[in-house]
Amino acid sequence: MSAASIVILATVALLLVGWAAWERGPGGPKMVALTATLGAATAAGRVLFAPIPSVKPVTTMCLVAGAALGARAGMAVGALAALISNAFLGQGPWTPAQMLLWGAVGASGALFRPATRRRLGLACIAGAWGFLFGWSMNLWFLATFGPEVSWAAFITACVASAWFDIAHAVGNVVFALLIGPALYRLLRRYAARVHVTHAAADGTSVP
Repeated sequence: MSAASIVILATVALLLVGWAAWERGPGGPKMVALTATLGAATAAGRVLFAPIPSVKPVTTMCLVAGAALGARAGMAVGALAALISNAFLGQGPWTPAQMLLWGAVGASGALFRPATRRRLGLACIAGAWGFLFGWSMNLWFLATFGPEVSWAAFITACVASAWFDIAHAVGNVVFALLIGPALYRLLRRYAARVHVTHAAADGTSVP
């Protein structure tokens, strides 16, 4: 099996695993509605900033969603944002990779929550994702469009995309510093409202 096939199959498999995790995990209709609404809002932010190459609020919003709502919700917000925004910007072979990567961004918001809930920590992780996202997309394009998946081709692609990756990282840092803390507080308040508990037979509350 070629390296390109491995990259493509791994991406599809991870998307399916993520979807299964969202389907089987806990969460009522209110949380689903909140996640869907946030995914649409994140997509709108990407479309709004489309005229500015690589500078988008999507990564910051996905990180904050994961930090405030949990890994499953952050992952769903990222995947939905890519899918919905590409309905306006153009669907293509890049959509699955963008869904997976922004889903991973959202999940990492929960994984690194002690940092992502703070302004400077969020800015650092968002900046790092600016480069990780670009490098991962380079790998995906090599797998889908060629010429080959190799270290030489990957390094060449990363050098060619360096300015775009830098713009992405800097934009992420700016958005994290400007909107990150306020968005986190807002989502935490909404999360508290949609969290429903049920009374057990012995009188204790069960989430």
